[in-house]
Amino acid sequence: MGELTEKIKGNANEAAGNVKQQSNDPETRAEGRQQEAKGEAQQFKGEVEGKLGNDI
Repeated sequence: MGELTEKIKGNANEAAGNVKQQSNDPETRAEGRQQEAKGEAQQFKGEVEGKLGNDI
């Protein structure tokens, strides 16, 4: 079940990060890039958990 949770969190963070990157404020754009990267990492973690059967 952790696999699905991580993938959902990852998708949400990626989407929020992409929205923030559309801002005119450089700090908000930087925050968006970081949030998108966090989402990508969560997606990867979910994939790994799925392949290992949540034995992490």
